[in-house]
Amino acid sequence: MAVLPVPYVMQPHCVGNESFESSKSFSTSHGRYGKRMTSVSRKLDLRRINLHGGQFTKPIGRISYSHHVTKAIATSDVSVVKTLENVLTYRFWMEIGGQLKVMVKKTNNNKKYGVYVEVESLQFDEEQRELIMIWGIFRDDSTSFMPVQESSTDGTTETPFVKDCDRLSAELEFEESLAPFYVSILLKSKLGSNSKTSTIRSHRKTNFIVPVGFRSGRPSPLGISLLSDGFINFAFFSRNANSVVLCLYADTTVEKPALEIDLDPYVNRSGDIWHASIDCSSLPFVSYGYRCRSSSTDGKGHRVLLDPYAKVIEDFGPRKCLGRLCNESAFDWSGESRPNLPMEKLIVYRLNVARFTNDKSSKLPRDIAGSFSGISDKLHYFKNLGVNAVLLEPIFPFDEQKGPYFPWHFFSPGSLYGPSGDPNKVANSLKEMVKKLHANRMEVLLEVVFTHTSEISALREIDNSSYHHVEGGEELKSRNSLNCNYPIVQQMILECLRYWVTEFHIDGFCFINSSSLTRGFHGEFLSRPPLVEAIAFDPLLSKVKIVADSWDPHEMEMKEIVFPHWKRWAEMNAKFCSEMRNFFRGKGSISSLATRLCGSGDLFLGGRSPAFSFNFVTRNVGPTLVDLVSYSSIESSWNCGEEGPTNKILVLETRLKQIRNFIFVLFVSLGVPVLNMGDECGQSTRGSLEYSDRISFDWSALKSGFGTQVTEFISFLSSLRIRRNDLLQKRSFLKEDNIEWHGAEGGPPMWDDPSCKFLAMTLKADPPLSDLFVAFNGGDCSEKVALPPLAAVDANWVCLVDTSLPFPGFFTEEGVPLEDGLETYEMKSHSCVLFEARSFI
Repeated sequence: MAVLPVPYVMQPHCVGNESFESSKSFSTSHGRYGKRMTSVSRKLDLRRINLHGGQFTKPIGRISYSHHVTKAIATSDVSVVKTLENVLTYRFWMEIGGQLKVMVKKTNNNKKYGVYVEVESLQFDEEQRELIMIWGIFRDDSTSFMPVQESSTDGTTETPFVKDCDRLSAELEFEESLAPFYVSILLKSKLGSNSKTSTIRSHRKTNFIVPVGFRSGRPSPLGISLLSDGFINFAFFSRNANSVVLCLYADTTVEKPALEIDLDPYVNRSGDIWHASIDCSSLPFVSYGYRCRSSSTDGKGHRVLLDPYAKVIEDFGPRKCLGRLCNESAFDWSGESRPNLPMEKLIVYRLNVARFTNDKSSKLPRDIAGSFSGISDKLHYFKNLGVNAVLLEPIFPFDEQKGPYFPWHFFSPGSLYGPSGDPNKVANSLKEMVKKLHANRMEVLLEVVFTHTSEISALREIDNSSYHHVEGGEELKSRNSLNCNYPIVQQMILECLRYWVTEFHIDGFCFINSSSLTRGFHGEFLSRPPLVEAIAFDPLLSKVKIVADSWDPHEMEMKEIVFPHWKRWAEMNAKFCSEMRNFFRGKGSISSLATRLCGSGDLFLGGRSPAFSFNFVTRNVGPTLVDLVSYSSIESSWNCGEEGPTNKILVLETRLKQIRNFIFVLFVSLGVPVLNMGDECGQSTRGSLEYSDRISFDWSALKSGFGTQVTEFISFLSSLRIRRNDLLQKRSFLKEDNIEWHGAEGGPPMWDDPSCKFLAMTLKADPPLSDLFVAFNGGDCSEKVALPPLAAVDANWVCLVDTSLPFPGFFTEEGVPLEDGLETYEMKSHSCVLFEARSFI
């Protein structure tokens, strides 16, 4: 007998003054649980108490989203009331009029479940003689009833209704150990002496379905919620699934779940949210997942899928991941204070958590190397460099064949980065890292990928057409591109970001492939993408740092777009990267150089400031800093005279100058400097641009001559940037009165000459602070620099940096004064200089 879904109206009532008279009972063993069940036809004395607005009513509020998020939860006609006697009442409209009321409660000291069924407001004609209830029970498959004694071959049992004072009622009783399960009910009436029968169903032409031993649940919040009475609420979105099966595991080492519940599409569904609430306080379940059946899967849905909102997950391999039935473990945040650094004060170090310390040269124990704890252990290194923020490559669970930019889950850190075997320990190790860095005034930023998923993500099987782009071309379809601006996906992303901020105290996010965040439902680009706007104005997220990064992990390149920012979004400045590379290889113009030095006003003048420009020269994909000056085969690079490794002194000296130049210009430009892990110790991929060819950080290389001078130079520039924050860490753009441009030998800049590779500028400070003079020579020849005269007679220019000089003399905090009477300085080819005005009285 096929059981069809059933609609219902559920209203609150409670039961009092019960008296039970057993007329028939039997027990049975069946299925893999061997549980007992009793069927009873009884007379029940009821006293109906309406609890609307009463003290025992526990209403469930509806979800209300902002105008940026669609109301994915349809208005439900269900109201669940928990009375003092734990009675749940379900009301169903019948196809012939009237209502069927079903009440479920625990009886006999909570050892059994009683199911009381009553027919209300049904008019019988004179020929009608008898009304019978045909019922069966099921759990994991609504089309197949569990067998009981005295049931028919299809698993159903007939129980007659008892008439009392114009009321027809029947009652069933079940052992507590049998729960949870559904009771499916169909009514049959016998008419006249010829015993003709007719069936009575719901007004939707379906059976009446009632849950026993669990509740219908509530549609919010999505994921699991551990309730105070021992129940766990499950809420799961799937618009296109024909059925959803909740799978509960007592032992995660076995393949099959211990219990499966085929959620009823009316009792356990509100709008597009499937939900149930189960008392797990006395049940041995530890993990859960879902099976989804739809027309696209031919109704099979064999794979158990991970809840996208699971906070604590267990990863058992490429295609088996489950959510744990527990809250996140408690963590002591006492004494922690977020740095809340102004954006213009940031000096950022981008790193990969695993590769940063998993090399044996880190000299960390195996259980710490390559983990969040490894970063905590290397805190002194960040402080020595002078950085005050770390930008972590994506730490979501990811496809290990493709790398961290192809995630399959969003609400938890990957197990790769913490103590193995315990997801709560991994999460706590991240929190410990954040707390320790915050105690040292360092912020933690995360790269996040919300534009696509890996092939092993469960979202495609849960609801492909809702979560992914199914229109907009094969390119989007083949990439598992997330439909970011679709309301339910937007909601998931917003809740995920809020979770990382509140649970892990993350200080900001860098959104990889940000151009795809602007795509609409059909793949079109939107001028006002709802997700981007929602993040900008979210009351929580608007208080953390949000950075758009247009690098595309699929095509391994930056996408240049006009990103809608609402004066809140910062951006990874790809133009800074490309134009600085071009200038120092002799291809760029001095006007482009000037624009980038002054904070990229062409990009950030419209309501933003230089602090919204995250400047970089290299990143964790593409050429390393050493490779950028060693291979001309790479786009926007120059090998300085010979391709690849070489022993030629002149080539090596030029390469070293270029490396110093790139680091120098990063720190003296307005904006946020972003350093990349490994560049400071000279790591190379021998010209490969593939992310997979990146190697672990070599700590021993820091002791080399190259590593020593570069790390000391970075430390010097970090201190200089902080000391001269009045000019180098400005929140606003420079005014005309604060800057003066110079060409060679004191003349004006040759802005219109594309062959000109020299530019100098005087940054004028407000008294009593002193001026800075900075010059850049990207050409092959030396240039004579005429330093501007100083107003104070006791002041002189001192040279702080000359990238052409040998180490250790190419930078100095004390400064080297110009010789008496000299007003010019000779700059070597491919070099930069920095002077500061100082008084010697």
